[in-house]
Amino acid sequence: MPTGSASRFRAILNALGPGLIMAGAAIGVSHLVQSTRAGAEYGYIAAVLIAAACLFKYPFLEYGPRYAAATGESLLDGYRRLGPWATGVFALITVGTMFIVLASVTAVTAGLMGWLVGTTPNLALWSGVVLGLCILILMWGRYQLLDRAMKVIMALLAVSTLVAAVAALVGPAPEMVETPAGPSALLTTSGIAFSLALMGWMPVPIDMAAWHSLWTLERERDTGTRLALRDVQADFAIGYALSLFMALAFLVLGTAIMYGTGTEFGSGAVAFATQVVDLYTTTLGAWAGTLVGIAALTTMLSTTLAVTDAYGRLVAWFTAYLQGTPLAARSLARAPEAVAAGAEIAPRPEHAPASGTASDAGGDVEALQRYYRLGLFITPIGAWAILAVLVSSLTALVDVATTLAFLAGPVLGAMNYYLVCSDHMPEHAQPSAGMRMLSWAGLVFLVAFCVAYVVV
Repeated sequence: MPTGSASRFRAILNALGPGLIMAGAAIGVSHLVQSTRAGAEYGYIAAVLIAAACLFKYPFLEYGPRYAAATGESLLDGYRRLGPWATGVFALITVGTMFIVLASVTAVTAGLMGWLVGTTPNLALWSGVVLGLCILILMWGRYQLLDRAMKVIMALLAVSTLVAAVAALVGPAPEMVETPAGPSALLTTSGIAFSLALMGWMPVPIDMAAWHSLWTLERERDTGTRLALRDVQADFAIGYALSLFMALAFLVLGTAIMYGTGTEFGSGAVAFATQVVDLYTTTLGAWAGTLVGIAALTTMLSTTLAVTDAYGRLVAWFTAYLQGTPLAARSLARAPEAVAAGAEIAPRPEHAPASGTASDAGGDVEALQRYYRLGLFITPIGAWAILAVLVSSLTALVDVATTLAFLAGPVLGAMNYYLVCSDHMPEHAQPSAGMRMLSWAGLVFLVAFCVAYVVV
C-alpha cells in the first residue's frame, strides 16, 4: 500500500468511532421494528421510502460532526450563537423526549433479553438490568469503553444480520395465505400514515446531529489529536452507510419471511420484537431464531447504550449552561482558519475568543464530568419510572415524543444549515454547492413531510 494511502487509512481509523456510535443509536426501533414491518406489509417497495429519508436527512445530520471538526465547538454551542430561542427549542425537544425515548428503546431491549434467557419478560426487572448495565459501562469506561464496545457490537450486528438476511432469501419461502397488497397499499390512508412513521425516525431524528457533534469532540479528546475534517466526514459516512445497510437488511428479512403470510403483529414494541424472532424460528429453524435474536438484542443494546450516553452529555451541557459553567467539550484551541490534522492538543491561547466555549482545564472539566455522571442517573431513573408506572401509556407517550421531534425537524435542519454557512465557520469547511442544493431539497422534503403528517 502506498505511503499516502496508508497514512490516510490510519487517519480514518483514528477518527473512526462517533459515526459507529451514531449508527448504534440509529439502529433501534426504527430498524428492528419499523423496517421489518415495512417489508412484511409492503414488500421491497418500502426500500424507496427508507432511501428517500436517508438521502434528504443526510446533510443536516452530517453538519453536526462537520461543525464540530471545523470550529472546535458543539452544535449546542452553535445554537447559543443564534440566541436563547435556539437553545430553548433544542432544550424543549430534549426534555420532551429524553425519558420517553430511553424508555421505549429500553423496553424492547429488556423484552429481547428476557426472551433469549428463556423467561417471561418482566419489564420492570429486565429494564432495570439493561439500564444498570448501561450506567456501569458508561461510568466505568465513559467514552473510551463506549467507543470500543460499539465497534464490537456493530461488527457482530452487521455479520449476524447479513447472515440472517441471506438465510431468509435462500431458505424455503413462507406459505402465502393472502395476496400481498402490493405498492398501491402505500397510497391508502393507513399506508401514508405508516410511511410517515417509517421515515420520521429513519435513520434518526435531526436532533441527533447535536449528539454526534459532542461525540466528535470527545473523540478528539480521547485521541489527543485534532481530527481532519475529511476524516470526520469519512467516519460519519461509514456510520451512516451502516445504518442504511441495516435498515435494508431488516427490510429484506421482513419481506422474505413475512410478506403475504397474513401475520398480525402485536401492538407493543416488546411483543412485536419477540414475535419477529419467534417467526424466524418457526420458518427457518431454531438456529435462525437464535441468530436473529442475537442480532436484535445487539441492535437494541447498542441503541440503549448510545442513547443513555447522549442524554447524559446533554444533561451535562444544559446543567453547565444554567449554572454559567464554561461549556467547551474539550481542551482544543482552534484558529479561525483551517485546522491541521494530527496536531497535538494545545491549551487555549490567552487571546482566543470566549464565544460560548472555554478551556477544558481545571475545574471546568471536573464540573462537566460531575454533570455527566448526574445525567447518567437522571435519565435512566426517569425512563425506568415510566416503564414501571406508566407502561400502559408508553405507546401514547412515544407518539407524543416522536411527533415533537418530527415536527421540529425542519427547524433544526434550518438551524444546522445556517450555522455551517455562517461567517464564523471556516470557509473551507462550508458545504459545497451540491450539499447546499441537497440541503434545500431536504428542507422542502421535511416541511412537506410535516404538512402531510398533520393532514393525515
